[in-house]
Amino acid sequence: MNYDAMIIGSGQGGNPLAQKLAGDGAKVAIVESGPLGGTCINFGCTPTKAMVASAQVAYYARNAKRWGVVAEQVRVDFPAVQERKADIVAGFRQGWDKKLDCKEDPRLYRGKAVFVGERKVEVNGETLEGKRIFIDAGAHPAMPNVQGLDQVNYLTYISMLELQELPVHLIVLGGGYVGLEFGQMFHRFGSEVTVIQSGPQILPKEDEDITAELRKTLEAEGMRIHVNARATRVERAGAGVRLTYDGPNGPGTVSGSHLLVAIGRSPNTRDLGLEKTGVQLDERGFIVVDEYLKTTAENIWALGDINGGPQFTHISYNDYQIVYANLYEGKRISTRTRLLPYAVYTDPTLGRVGLTEKEARAKGYKLKVGSVPMSWVARAIERGETAGLMKLVVDAANDRILGASILASEGGELVQILSTLMLAEKPYTLLQGAIYIHPTLAEGFFSLMDSVKPVE
Repeated sequence: MNYDAMIIGSGQGGNPLAQKLAGDGAKVAIVESGPLGGTCINFGCTPTKAMVASAQVAYYARNAKRWGVVAEQVRVDFPAVQERKADIVAGFRQGWDKKLDCKEDPRLYRGKAVFVGERKVEVNGETLEGKRIFIDAGAHPAMPNVQGLDQVNYLTYISMLELQELPVHLIVLGGGYVGLEFGQMFHRFGSEVTVIQSGPQILPKEDEDITAELRKTLEAEGMRIHVNARATRVERAGAGVRLTYDGPNGPGTVSGSHLLVAIGRSPNTRDLGLEKTGVQLDERGFIVVDEYLKTTAENIWALGDINGGPQFTHISYNDYQIVYANLYEGKRISTRTRLLPYAVYTDPTLGRVGLTEKEARAKGYKLKVGSVPMSWVARAIERGETAGLMKLVVDAANDRILGASILASEGGELVQILSTLMLAEKPYTLLQGAIYIHPTLAEGFFSLMDSVKPVE
């Protein structure tokens, strides 16, 4: 069967691209071996943020006395939490099923796609050929080379979502975005949680002042976090697991009921048959693309997590936007010029956009930096949520914002305001004269802008 476009994977880049091209009159095939919607709605954003919301309610209920409210005998009905999450996921998944099932265009093929030629794939014994091919096959949990790991029943972010009983003591191997979100979530559900991070700080890509504040908050809730702790061995310990690590003070061990491995993600490239196409992979197995998401093979592009770019749903969607604009609208949009906002859904939430201070310094910018604690913000005080801080990194040459970090109860929402200013290429001083609703968290930008000073 021949198609104008063939899309491998139904993630947040592939699905909208298939719909758009079919709407334009192209003959389109989309191939999916798993549930429609990719990582986001099935194993990522949708289920985890639904559970984070439940965990936050549990936290509020247990700590209601802080707000002058009496809430007695608070308990988490974990199966009910899972049922709520599953209902939300099913709703999103059914939406995609209705859009794609039983349609001729785009035509959905359910099965594993394997390349058998430059632009030919085989699915369930049927050969499909596409004039243009777009690979959006995603990624899966990465596994570290730790002795004994293959001998224990470890969890990943996928299997973690299907637990029906709370871990008594959850060991989290990895202090990145996924590890911290799951760690705090399950601690708030009632599990004891210990995080093992190999590097000197959690969230290693972020500025140290931001991560230090977040770590202080997480440890104040009762989580235990070990940094500079490299896991060396995992073994069974009764019905649970024991992890041995090399720490700054020598070897250490921690025993728990469950182990979550959260060290990152690896691309789903191994079984695609890409050796038949001319598509090149990097040393980690991700597909090599240029700034326009074109692979090294003729008429093949790669979107989303599989191309080695930032692994966020909104970046996958933006990959679709870039590819469509360049190929079908005659534009020339590069991934090098896009602005990347994102959030880490701990509490407080870390909202981020652009460069960190350490990244800006590495690039040689002369900087101005501003920072204020959330305890200076009236709305945060009134809400009883003063943990965190706001930070602004500015190009001293033109007063434009290079990046921002907002660790606050609504950090992901707040950082979008600064992201808009960056897109407009306006100086940060524009916000000094703005009128902010009182009282709001955004009102804290008054103090943040006033705090900006030149730094060496």
